[in-house]
Amino acid sequence: MVAASNAREIRLAARPTGWPTEQDFDLVEVPIPVPGPGQVLVRNTVMSVDPAMRGRMNDVESYAPPFELGAPLQGGAVGEVVLSDVESVRTGDMVLHNLGWRDYAVLDADRVSRIDPDIASASAYLGVLGMPGMTAYAGLVEVAAMTEGDVVFVSGAAGAVGSIAGQVARLKGASRVVGSAGSAAKVRYLTEELGFDAAFDYHDGPVAEQLATVAPDGIDVYFDNVGGEHLEAAIGALRLNGRIAMCGGISGYNEATAPPGPRNLMRFVVRRLTMRGFLVVDHAHLRDDFRREVGGWIRDGSLRYRETIVEGLEKAPAALIGMMRGENLGKMIVTI
Repeated sequence: MVAASNAREIRLAARPTGWPTEQDFDLVEVPIPVPGPGQVLVRNTVMSVDPAMRGRMNDVESYAPPFELGAPLQGGAVGEVVLSDVESVRTGDMVLHNLGWRDYAVLDADRVSRIDPDIASASAYLGVLGMPGMTAYAGLVEVAAMTEGDVVFVSGAAGAVGSIAGQVARLKGASRVVGSAGSAAKVRYLTEELGFDAAFDYHDGPVAEQLATVAPDGIDVYFDNVGGEHLEAAIGALRLNGRIAMCGGISGYNEATAPPGPRNLMRFVVRRLTMRGFLVVDHAHLRDDFRREVGGWIRDGSLRYRETIVEGLEKAPAALIGMMRGENLGKMIVTI
C-alpha cells in the first residue's frame, strides 16, 4: 500500500558547461504517479550514478538521448512494486529498472526485471551483478578477446567497472593484471584485496613511465575507462596484435573543449593493434555466461566488490559529481 501522497524527483535544471554543480539540478515534490493498465508502481530503494549520465546532460547526439531540461533524470534503480494488476509482476516483488532519480516510478510491466534479494543485495544488481559487471565481462571476453596468458592493463581500476574487469582478467588466466587509480589507498585496495599484480596512482607521475614500471614487457590488452593520457600510454605499451576495449573516457567528460587525441596512432600500423568501442547492450547474448561465471566467483569468494553508499535521494547530484571526481571505491550507490 502507498501511504504517502507526494513524492520527490530530481530534475535537470541546466546543462552544465564543464564540471556540473548542484545548481544544475532541482529537487521537486510531485504527486505520486498512478499506474495505468499493464503498468506497475515501484517505490525505489536504491539507485545508481554512472559516468555515462554526464554525457546525457549535454544536448548532443550520442548512443542515448540527452536528458530533458525540466524533466527527471534517468538511471538504474531497484525498488519494490507497491501497485500492480499484472500477473507477471506482483505487488511486493523487487525489480530492476531505469527510472531512478525519483521516489516512485510508473513503468510498463515489461520494462522491469524481477530480482532475487536472497541471492544478493538490491544494490549488487546495480553494480557487480548489473550493468557495470556485465560491461567489464563483455569488454574483456568478447571485445578485447582476452586469452589466457595475456598481460592486461585496466585504467580507472578501482571504480565500478574497472574493479570487476581486473578481477575477471585474473580469473580468466591473465599472466599479469595491472591497474591505475587515483590514490594510494585505491592502489592498496587493488593489490591487497582484489588481486591485481601491480597498480599505480596516476597522480604520481607520467602514466607512460609508471605503466612501463609495472608492465616492463608491455601489455596485450588495455581496458580503457579513462582515455586521454592513459590511452596514449597504453597504445605505446601494447605489444604485437594488442587490443583495446574502449569503455569510456572519463578524463574528458567535463572538459569544455575536446582534449587532443593520442599522438602515437601510427603504433596501430606498426604493432597491428585493434581498438574497439562498445556498449554493453550489444552483448546481451553473454548475459547467461556472465551471471553463471561472475555469480559463481562471488559465491566462492574469488571475486570481491565494494560499494560507496550515499544516503538520501537529495544527495544524488553530489554523489554523481563525487563519483566523477573519484570519491568512490567500487560502485557508487544512492539509497532512497
